Amino acid sequence: MDTKNLRDLTIEELQEKHRQYKEELFNLRFQNAVGQLKNTSRISVVRKTIARILTVVREKQQGTSISAGGMSVSSGGRGR
Repeated sequence: MDTKNLRDLTIEELQEKHRQYKEELFNLRFQNAVGQLKNTSRISVVRKTIARILTVVREKQQGTSISAGGMSVSSGGRGR
């Protein structure tokens, strides 16, 4: 899932996506352990997606946002 799309979701929706991807990761690991998983790269993709979701949730909780041109902090920070 694209980070831009994740930023459009609410925290509740992000938490639901996190739960869904954690469940998928569990299932992928289980399939891998029993030798049924054909596409092992999906594990890495899901792990990175979970990290993206958690990053966006943390940004929303702290009140920071990432603009297209770089990082902008909307609360706090030193102005130079």
